[in-house]
Amino acid sequence: MRLSLILSLYIGRHFLASFAVIFAIFLGLIFMFDIVELLRRASSHENVGAGLVLQMGLMKLPFMGQQAFPFAVLFGGMAAFWRLTRNSELIVARAAGVSAWQFLLPVLVTAFLLGTIKIAALNPLASALLSNFDRLNATYLKGQSNLLSVSANGLWLRQADDKNQSVIHAASIGIDGANITLNQVTIFVYKGSDKFVQRIDAKTGELEDQFWHLRGVTIHDRERELPVQKAEHWFATDITVNNINDSFAPPETLSFWDLPGFIDNLDRAGFSAIRHRLYWHSLLAAPLLLCAMVLIAATFTLRHSRVVNVTYVVAGGVLTGFLLFFFSDIVFALGTRESIPVVLAAWTPSGISTLLGLAMMFHLEDG
Repeated sequence: MRLSLILSLYIGRHFLASFAVIFAIFLGLIFMFDIVELLRRASSHENVGAGLVLQMGLMKLPFMGQQAFPFAVLFGGMAAFWRLTRNSELIVARAAGVSAWQFLLPVLVTAFLLGTIKIAALNPLASALLSNFDRLNATYLKGQSNLLSVSANGLWLRQADDKNQSVIHAASIGIDGANITLNQVTIFVYKGSDKFVQRIDAKTGELEDQFWHLRGVTIHDRERELPVQKAEHWFATDITVNNINDSFAPPETLSFWDLPGFIDNLDRAGFSAIRHRLYWHSLLAAPLLLCAMVLIAATFTLRHSRVVNVTYVVAGGVLTGFLLFFFSDIVFALGTRESIPVVLAAWTPSGISTLLGLAMMFHLEDG
């Protein structure tokens, strides 16, 4: 029996309404906890008022909403299927010859469209607002004049051309407007990819137009026995201030549409783009993940009996969400460390969730 358009729209509308309610509840809870945390942090800063705290909470909310999106689909699907089953509507449809796959189709299509909207519209909005949130957070709550930070091992940069490449290390970095100064600089120069040619040590290095202006320089050349001392030295570079700023930009603050070009720029400048590439592929996998959430929700709620234990349904959904979140974090960590390919790390949670949902649905419907 073919599912009618009216019934398809009816089921899809029920799912969409349940998703909207659950998503709104999640956003409300997230906003409340964020405001409490921001107020706690702002209590030690006299120049941070309640208005700024509310503004920062609203700026961060769309990004947190992205994280809650799959779980809103999961619980929204469970609520919709539960209500339709309790009202015997799906039971009657199944008795009339409609299979579970047929009345799941409109929900899967709706979930896929929601995933497309999430990456095409919600993500650009969330990334722009999160960037502003990070700026306000650094300025008012952390007391930083810029968003750049270096690790305990200092700052590492790499630049390369067709013939040579160089690795630049600095113990610290100084920012004064558009001027960037590196302290305790060491530059390793290689011919090709692995032939060491020269080491340059300098007390400071200031980035100027297409070169590093080094001061207090000691040059160790492979072909010379004694080092050469110089007061100043100019080292050619294609690194720009924007390159350095961009290399510190978290992928979450970049729009889905801007990430491919941004990744190419990082690759050309010699910066690591692993996190950005992983984040972009995880966004691409979002529609598939939402469809997997629908399949998993259906396995907990599509029962012929009207007396299915509510505790079982809720506990199953919560446990599934927790396991998915935990598993995704592990896989993404492996991808960030390059223990597994980035594409595999980004698509594995969505792929495994989809296969698991399909297997459970086959067992429920045809097992």
